[in-house]
Amino acid sequence: MDSNSVSPMPELAPIAEFDKSPPSPPNEEVPMDDLPPPPATITQSEGKKKKVQRSRSYESDEHERGACEWCEYALVITLATILLIGVSALTVFWMFFYREGYGWADDIPEKQFNLHPTLMVAGFITFSGFSVLLYRICRCFRRIYVKLLHAIFHALAFPCIVIGFLAVLDFHNKKGINNFYSLHSWIGFVAMGLFGLQYAVGFFSFLLLLICNKGTAGFRASLVPVHAAFGILTFVLGVCACLTGLTEKALFTLGSDTYASWSPEGIVINAIGMSIVAVAIVVLYTVRGTGGYRLRKVAQNPS
Repeated sequence: MDSNSVSPMPELAPIAEFDKSPPSPPNEEVPMDDLPPPPATITQSEGKKKKVQRSRSYESDEHERGACEWCEYALVITLATILLIGVSALTVFWMFFYREGYGWADDIPEKQFNLHPTLMVAGFITFSGFSVLLYRICRCFRRIYVKLLHAIFHALAFPCIVIGFLAVLDFHNKKGINNFYSLHSWIGFVAMGLFGLQYAVGFFSFLLLLICNKGTAGFRASLVPVHAAFGILTFVLGVCACLTGLTEKALFTLGSDTYASWSPEGIVINAIGMSIVAVAIVVLYTVRGTGGYRLRKVAQNPS
């Protein structure tokens, strides 16, 4: 075949005309800043799981309890209930059997004073003790119901403390006795102030703020340990006020000589004081020792 008869092939354009960028090194890493943001890989279920892990609960893993723990639980709760009711009953017995009962009259101011120890023991010890123990006793209930019971018992303690304070204040004014001069009155005044502050803050934050549950969840969660700590402090101060008041009443009414001679009324007063000490030990052991106020984090199924 003649070479002149062959048609010439078209020349291809150089590669550089299509891609003028220099080739990248084989092992060069692309900067992370040049990459687009990764897609959202957190699913709704994972978000719910994280939210549940951050939540707090008053319940515990009941299925992990053994027989010994159940016996301890039942024994402590039964003993606390008997002591809380018994200390108020013993105080009422003291007033009716040795102090001629109660009254609010100008001619017998001593009967008016008898309302003071009875109502203070009922408010600071019995009702407040039950209110503190509710987070241990009612662990199978929903938290909103536990909060309502907690507020109800404090609502029962509030008028007892107020009326008991007014009774002794009016008694001192009628008898010409100075007010707030003793250690007992100072401790009682601080305990009453903390009790009122605790009740107001607790009612506002844990009940009224539930109307806006999502918006105030963080604030209420941060307030829980503060409220719990000051609640225990108020209860301890109430115990101290009752003990110092019983000692003061025994010395002023019976006299040091009669009190030191093992009089029956003095023994009853000492029995009331020791019952209050036993209540404090059991309540503090139940709340702190066995985990009443320890808010445990639970991981639940998001579904």
